[in-house]
Amino acid sequence: MDSPEGATIRNEQKNRKFLKSLIRKQPRDLLLVIGTGVSAAVAPGIPALCSWRSCIEAVLGAAEQLEVLHPGDVAEFRKKVAKERDLLVVAHDLIRKMSPRTGDTKPNFFQDCLMEVFDNLEQHIQNPVVLLSILRLMERGTMVLTTNYDNLLEIFGQQQGKPMESLDLKDKDKVLQWARGHVKYGVLHIHGLYTDPCGMVLDPSGYKDVTQDPEVMEVLQNLYRTKSFLFLGCGETLRDQIFQALFLYTVKNKVDLEHYMLVLKENEDHFFKLQADMLLHGIKVVSYGDCFQQFPEYVQDLTAQICKQRSPDADRVDSTTLLGTSCVDCAKRKLGESGTDSPKRIKESDMPTLE
Repeated sequence: MDSPEGATIRNEQKNRKFLKSLIRKQPRDLLLVIGTGVSAAVAPGIPALCSWRSCIEAVLGAAEQLEVLHPGDVAEFRKKVAKERDLLVVAHDLIRKMSPRTGDTKPNFFQDCLMEVFDNLEQHIQNPVVLLSILRLMERGTMVLTTNYDNLLEIFGQQQGKPMESLDLKDKDKVLQWARGHVKYGVLHIHGLYTDPCGMVLDPSGYKDVTQDPEVMEVLQNLYRTKSFLFLGCGETLRDQIFQALFLYTVKNKVDLEHYMLVLKENEDHFFKLQADMLLHGIKVVSYGDCFQQFPEYVQDLTAQICKQRSPDADRVDSTTLLGTSCVDCAKRKLGESGTDSPKRIKESDMPTLE
């Protein structure tokens, strides 16, 4: 028997309305930005995946167990986590504290703590609905970047037989290939990946080579101008310094853009204020519901709506195919009239094409 809460959620889903401007997008015109909410929906058994607060608390616990941070510092950071509103600032301070005094962020103990926290991720995948939806869009040309350190999407995609690839901003050639749409199953981790010993960065200064490279910056900013970004499970992303450095501060006329953000509507006043504020960044805020349990099914239904759209190339392909078939029939008739029993195979290069 379904619980009353489950029945209510399903009824709301049946009556769900989607923005026409979003569901009429072609998958290849979208770029997904994946935040902690996606990981939390997929692997709820790992608290560190649920939010920046949970992640920092888990890292502090690991640091305490591994004895890589002074107990006094652990206590001080726990106070900051409880009081500080901007948790990304706390994360910046923590990674610096666990790094060499030279100011360089590598090597550092922060990565060891994350490896401890994210150990055996594949065993914790409980609800892959969102990941399946993301892969479905990627198959059709949607690009993906994430602020997450985890590689749940890549792990699951590989299990489904997809050639997944984890990328970070320090590999210029790969970033350029990805940004130009040549890495179909590539996931760009703008903070790096926990499995990379030296690749994790929270501060834009760690990516000076990227932000000062005009070729890389132009190709990345062009994505924000030409694609519709769809933010999934992103709470702090727009305040993320690296995301700001790559997109928000450098792209002008943002109000002319059309991006989308799925959010939880817990408080109506807060929700509608957020809608108004985000329009200034060219971002349409959309509610997926008033409880987090509605998030996976909303993403699944939204993906189904987007994938239902007919590709603009479909008519051209069908017409070409039709014309090609007609030409083959014509050729057969002519060959029949000339008394040839076994006609030559028509080469594809010999068939007319539509411009």
